[in-house]
Amino acid sequence: MKSEILWMIVGMGLVTYIPRMLPFVLFKGKELPSFLQGILKNVPYATLGALIFPGILFIQEDLWYGLFGAAAAFIAAFLGANVIIVVIGSITVLTVYSYFF
Repeated sequence: MKSEILWMIVGMGLVTYIPRMLPFVLFKGKELPSFLQGILKNVPYATLGALIFPGILFIQEDLWYGLFGAAAAFIAAFLGANVIIVVIGSITVLTVYSYFF
């Protein structure tokens, strides 16, 4: 392996690692305001929605498939489920839907 490629991999690793490590170092032992904690708690749901919502509208085969999956995910998220539960719940609903229809 060329040394340039090795240094590029190391550089990309550092660029990825540093932004993830800095909040732990800078905010160690500090409590964020409750308002900011509430906002940060909802970031995964907002990101998941922004990534998936365009795909729901552009399904070529069956629009209902996307709408049922989105409804299941929305209901689970509205009830306060964890992000992984939202995803697994939506997958389960779509599996049942595709089995019967």
